[in-house]
Parts: sequence; C-alpha cells; structure tokens
Amino acid sequence: MAARGSEAVWVEKYRPCSLKEMVGQESILPLLRSYAEKRSMPHLLFAGPPGSGKTTAALALARDLFGSEWRGSFLELNASDERGIDTVRTTIKQYARTAPIGGVGFKVLFLDEADNLTSEAQASLRRLMERYSGSCRFILSCNYSSRIIDPIQSRCAVFRFRAYSPEAVRTQIKRIATGEGKKVSPEALETILTASGGDMRRATNLLQLAGTHSDSVTAETIKEYATIPLRREVEGMLTAALGGNFREARDRLFAMFVERGASGEDILKAIHSYLPDIPDTVLSAREKVRLLEYLGEVDFRLAQGASDRIQLEAVLAHVAASALGEK
Repeated sequence: MAARGSEAVWVEKYRPCSLKEMVGQESILPLLRSYAEKRSMPHLLFAGPPGSGKTTAALALARDLFGSEWRGSFLELNASDERGIDTVRTTIKQYARTAPIGGVGFKVLFLDEADNLTSEAQASLRRLMERYSGSCRFILSCNYSSRIIDPIQSRCAVFRFRAYSPEAVRTQIKRIATGEGKKVSPEALETILTASGGDMRRATNLLQLAGTHSDSVTAETIKEYATIPLRREVEGMLTAALGGNFREARDRLFAMFVERGASGEDILKAIHSYLPDIPDTVLSAREKVRLLEYLGEVDFRLAQGASDRIQLEAVLAHVAASALGEK
C-alpha cells in the first residue's frame, strides 16, 4: 500500500487495500475473496479479539467489490457511539432502503462493535436485515458473538477471527519497518510479539511509538513504550505471591498500574498465560485448575466494570492462599 505522508498513523498508512494484501486468517480470506470475485455475498458476522483484522477485512472486501468508487456504496458505523434503537431506525434504515449505485446490485453497511447494541436495537436491526437484503448487505463486527442475538446470527455467515500468529505479525512489522526505513533488532521484534499478543494494531502502534525519535528500534525502547506487562514482571509478581509475600506482590502489581500504565485485563491475561508454567512442586495441578477458574470469574467482573486494582489484589491473595495450602 502506498504511503500517505510521513506523519500518517502507521495502522492506517499500511492497512491493506485488498484482501490479497492481507496476511494471516488463512481460513477466512479465501472465502471472502470468492465473494468479491463473484460480486455476491450474504450478511456477514465477524467475531474475534481486537486487532485481528475484522475492520481491515471489511474495508478490503468493499474495495474489492466496488473498486475505486467503493465509498459511494459503503457506510461504516460504530455501535459503541450509536448503540440505541433510534440509530437503527433512522441512520441505518435510511441507508439500507436507498437504491444501490453501480453494477454490483447492493450496498454494504459495516457496523463495528455490534455487540454494544442494545437488545431492542438488535431486534430492530434483524428486521431491517430481513426487509432490505435485496439492496443492502450487512457486515457486523464484534468481540463477543455471544452478545449478538440468535436471529441475527442465523441470518449471517459467521467468521471467527483469531489473534494473529507470531509469523503474521513478524511479516507485517518487517514490512512496515522497511517502508519507514527503520532498523528493528531481533530482540526488539520478539518484544513486540510478546507485548502485542497477536494484536496487529497494538504491534504497529508500538513500533511507531518506538521509532518516532530514532531509526533504530531496540528491545529497551519497546519496553519503555509498552503499556502492557511483560512476562518477566508478571513472573516476579507471582513468585512473590507464591512465596507468601503478599505485600511485595501487591507493590509489583501497583508498579505495573502506575509505571507501565497497564490495564487490569492486560495483567490478567499475562497471569493466565504464565500460570501453567509454574512448577507443580510450587503449585499443584489441582490448585492451578482452581486458580484458572477464579481468573475466569475475575475476567467477567472486569468486563462488567469492577475495579482493576481490587480484583487483581484479590487474585494475588488467592494465589498466595493456594501456595500456602489454604482452601
């Protein structure tokens, strides 16, 4: 993709313009390409974690379908901003009911973060999808497909996007670094892979932050800008908790919040990834299972708006109690 100015946000500057340019998601892209080639598609539901290519796939599909005039037949809305039934009855209905332009025969409406729509709005949307399917195809994007009502899911072809593989992220980062004239050390590249966790958007933003003031990107620079906890920090925190030193573990937790700017969700994911690697001599398999179950409860509480600090302190207390053999 051609550069759009040296000051552009790299996520947009290097966003693939065509499905053929996308990397990863090998189980999804071939079918989307066939839709573009045949100029025919059903309603689609893209589900998956942030940064897994859902929006990029929708934009690339629109470009492949409609060509250079794709903006005249494509509307993008974000359900996080407009999540009520009024939006469905006005903006979406008005767009869906108008006649398509060009030779494809239908327009495309892309509704990002559709799982934020209220149940009432989803029910109204379902009726619009059914009524105006001849003139408009809907692409819904969400992080959690379970929050989309069944009548909508049954009307869509569901595509489940996975977090990008390390190989896919590595390929894209090298491509961007070459395009921007940046030299990324092998250690810095591995740090980006660890910090991004398969989120291509996060990996690209991290590279841009680290490469702002220098043409050489090092692991130390990446760690300085990474806002999520690295494995070493989480390992140190859990080691203290497993040793019964709750105060030290809590201090390390607060340092990740304050110095790193990490979110509770980021720290919880890091704990989840490290927990299976704790030796059974330190924490038994039975206690690991109980802790993993507890992490699931905490993840739900965080999603419902609970305090990050209180919930993560509770996790550390749970870890310490399990190590001490307290039930």
